[in-house]
Amino acid sequence: MLVTMFMFVSMDACAKYMVQTHDTVQVVWGRYFFHFVLLGLVLSPKLRDVVVTQNIRLQLIRSVLLLLTTGLFFTGLRYVPLADASSIMLASPIVVTALSMPILKEKVGPRRWASVIIGCIGALIIIRPGTGMMQAAAFFPLGAAILYAFYQVSTRFLSHSDSVLTTLFYSASIGAVITTIMVPFVWEPLDLRQWGLLALLGIFGGLGHFALIKAFTQAPAATVVPFTYTNLIWATSYGFIVFGDLPDHWTIIGASIIVASGLYIYHREQVRRGDSD
Repeated sequence: MLVTMFMFVSMDACAKYMVQTHDTVQVVWGRYFFHFVLLGLVLSPKLRDVVVTQNIRLQLIRSVLLLLTTGLFFTGLRYVPLADASSIMLASPIVVTALSMPILKEKVGPRRWASVIIGCIGALIIIRPGTGMMQAAAFFPLGAAILYAFYQVSTRFLSHSDSVLTTLFYSASIGAVITTIMVPFVWEPLDLRQWGLLALLGIFGGLGHFALIKAFTQAPAATVVPFTYTNLIWATSYGFIVFGDLPDHWTIIGASIIVASGLYIYHREQVRRGDSD
């Protein structure tokens, strides 16, 4: 999971660098196209089995949700420091909890609802709505966090019918197809270094997903999930070394609240079978 977080934040750092000079659609295209190429090379011996899905409609919806999440997040990276955007994205598990009752029909007790509200307050502390252009732009990663929560919920549904490899294939291929149709309208020339950065986007994304699968197959979720919050370490490091940004005290306070809320929600999910919640 540590490798997963490093790969994903490395992808985000490449994206933030590229969106400063190129259209977001072109950068998102690089992320999906090269991810698809990498996945195609790995899955080519078993491709005929991988493409078979029991729920093509939900696969398409899930893939579009991930594409929109990526587009919103990369757009936000044009204006928002990497650590701030990563902190806001940590609100996604909190949104998943809020969606669990109406969509997944799961019981969500008062303690977890309280954590959801507190986590939302943490996100608002980071965004500080109405206090400037930077904070207005922070609604892009917030929108990405909300869409990513729906993406995670759809992933739970698909886990009952399709294999992980099938779901990974559709995620990469649908995004690659849609962005390939769109990218000619916004294409800007790339030099060799920029092509390399686009390729790294896809490679980091593909390796990150592979490491994520390995993490959950090698250890219980209760052991693995808390390590997702190490993305703040990588995001802060990249932000300072590459872009000269450091999170302000409001971002640190808000991120701490979100992390605490998320960890408590996960703790309650682990004990709710034997607890009235």
